[in-house]
Amino acid sequence: MPARLRPADPAALAEATARFAADAAAPADLKLLTKHYLALLETRAPGRSVEVRVPPYAAVQVVEGVRHTRGTPPAVVEMDPATWVALATGALAWAEAEESALLRASGERTNLAPYLPLG
Repeated sequence: MPARLRPADPAALAEATARFAADAAAPADLKLLTKHYLALLETRAPGRSVEVRVPPYAAVQVVEGVRHTRGTPPAVVEMDPATWVALATGALAWAEAEESALLRASGERTNLAPYLPLG
């Protein structure tokens, strides 16, 4: 089983969050924020039935249900880092992201709106 992600150091998180809010986030900021919020999602929605992919930085399996172990998962959510951070912080609503095609979700239990925002 892959190691779980860990939340970011609070000071580094605050700095990266401020730069993201000011539209000045560097790739390192997006990486830190992506992994931090995916770690929080793992805590809020434990399970292994939905794979959330935020390339190129990380992917996690969350939400209770049938456990996925090999091959292509039956339920996948994928988006870019900026969309993930906006969803996780509440700057973007799940429905708006879906309507704007900012994310791709297929399979059961892929609506993550009940778990968001995380921050």
